[in-house]
Amino acid sequence: MKAHPWPVVAGLTVVLALGACGSPGDGGPPATQAVQAGPADSRWLPAPTTSWQWQLSGDLDLEVDADVFDVDYERTTRAEADTLKRDGRRLICYLSAGSWEDFRADAGAFPPAVLGDVLSGWPNEQWLDIRRLDVLLPIMAARMDTCVEKGFDAVEPDNVDGYLNATGFPLTAADQLAYNRAVAELAHFRGLSVALKNDVDQIPDLVDDFDFAINEECVRYAECDLYDPFTDAGKAVLHVEYQGSLGFCAETERRGLSSMLKPLDLGAVRRPC
Repeated sequence: MKAHPWPVVAGLTVVLALGACGSPGDGGPPATQAVQAGPADSRWLPAPTTSWQWQLSGDLDLEVDADVFDVDYERTTRAEADTLKRDGRRLICYLSAGSWEDFRADAGAFPPAVLGDVLSGWPNEQWLDIRRLDVLLPIMAARMDTCVEKGFDAVEPDNVDGYLNATGFPLTAADQLAYNRAVAELAHFRGLSVALKNDVDQIPDLVDDFDFAINEECVRYAECDLYDPFTDAGKAVLHVEYQGSLGFCAETERRGLSSMLKPLDLGAVRRPC
């Protein structure tokens, strides 16, 4: 795999970093060169209210009746991706952009200095210092290259709200906006559409940078109205609840969300609205 450098985009011009930036606060921009990105209208975009499956554990069930499959970038094989694509499915590539996972093949690429506190409830994950764009963006770029090589259409970068959590780093809302936008540009540069995962407080600032949204439990936390900027813009919101029955469907259908009930382990079982 040949990973592209990470881009910072102005319009359709992508500035590729050819040098490292150092630690937060260091001066001096990296050497750059201009590269033309592909047109935005060439990217696949999920349609509002499209049916979707989200499976991150267990043997991948290729027979689920859904138009879109959101599956792990590393565990999903090229053969599985090819089968889904041949059956007319669209594929979203799941990866964690805001946390380090000790089971990933590239876990050793993260220097200890960027690893923070353990995520609550996830003992194999640690928050990342998202201020270190020089370290993290090339790693995320390489992961997205894997998504492209396997035939994915879009990417779901997870854990992109670290500034609201106990990460071990003094992250700010501005840090999060900068990182999330940079991650979105990595995807767009590769022709992938990109989902904003949760990070509900920054939706007004990020709706123009992301092509669709993925939400966990906006009904449970009374946050579904915060997705109006996405639905008002005609962008899909793929939504899941983990508790209760399908009684929430009336509300989410009225709001134009694509909803289902899933077990927390995100296995193959799903109950769509």
